[in-house]
Amino acid sequence: MTKQPDWLDLDAVIDDPATRVVVCCGSGGVGKTTTSAALAMRAAERGRRTVVLTIDPARRLAEALGLTTLSNEPKRVAGLGDGTRQGELHAMMLDMRRTFDEMVYTHSTPDRAEKIIANPFYQTISSSFSGTQEYMAMEKLGQLVETDNWDLIVVDTPPSRSALDFLDAPQRMSSFLDGKMIRMLSSPARVGGRGLRRLVGAGFGLFAKAVGTILGGQMLADASAFVQAFDTMFGGFQERAANTYKLLRSPGTAFVVVAAPEPDALREAAYFVDRLASENMPLAGLILNRTHPVLADLSAGRAREMAERVEAAGSGKLAAAVLRLHADRVDRADRERRLLSRFTNAHPGIAVARVPAVAGDITDLAGLREIGTRLTSVPKPTPLSA
Repeated sequence: MTKQPDWLDLDAVIDDPATRVVVCCGSGGVGKTTTSAALAMRAAERGRRTVVLTIDPARRLAEALGLTTLSNEPKRVAGLGDGTRQGELHAMMLDMRRTFDEMVYTHSTPDRAEKIIANPFYQTISSSFSGTQEYMAMEKLGQLVETDNWDLIVVDTPPSRSALDFLDAPQRMSSFLDGKMIRMLSSPARVGGRGLRRLVGAGFGLFAKAVGTILGGQMLADASAFVQAFDTMFGGFQERAANTYKLLRSPGTAFVVVAAPEPDALREAAYFVDRLASENMPLAGLILNRTHPVLADLSAGRAREMAERVEAAGSGKLAAAVLRLHADRVDRADRERRLLSRFTNAHPGIAVARVPAVAGDITDLAGLREIGTRLTSVPKPTPLSA
């Protein structure tokens, strides 16, 4: 008989005062955004001052929280329950460009910051450069932690495998800033115009021609001006990334992987779990969302047999239909159990929270509260189909 996985006690995770950051990651379409909001709301109603940061641009989170929009600054959510341990809930959505601007102002003088932000090359990379979103997510998380305004920060990451790209963002950004092309673009500021040619000789002409062909002459000039203005910020830029990466590996952070009971979603979940282990990131466990537990202790085979007898006796089509519906649900629960068993066999020791599916969309605080309850309820064993 397959051993049931350990139960993931999410209340213990969000109640622990040592837990400062919860990061929800998983593939697209598994309810990750709703899960993040529900966990944050439950933490607030259990007494913690909480903020949820979403990187997913979907508007459903704002709607469920009763907010017209989400912005780059936390907005307080009204209407939480009147518990004796009442905390606060705030919500926000990452604005990649604005976060980059804030970082420039933090690490530069006002005049230099204005020059950088007005540069067309900066305007391009701050909104579309590969890895910028993930890096800015880390930057915003670092800002929230630095303020020390929050007992708990819940982070909703982008869908698919890019959800863990922010783990690579500091290294990719450091490689970009220390790369050969960037060094050549910033050489005029470092060695002077004449010194540049002595430094790189005729090779710079070939470099400029090649890059100019790709970017265009004006873009090359903008890029060079940007890097020269940005040069003094490199150290602080990289140091902040390193500090946030250290935060993600600290005992005060808890990663939860969100999946649906489907083969593709659980394969992605396995990738996340393996990657987190390789980076020594603190994994709390797996949330298996939208499961279908059986409602009665009656096997699928027995239910179908009874349906046939009811129909043969002419006792009623409705009763037979209900029995067959139950049999189908038992079969579905069985498939979900087998999928989860394969996952837990490959990843022993991973605690799991199984969350029953709800009918319809989550559109308000009551719906989020119900999800929070389901996230933290102890699951009942699923009987096998016979």
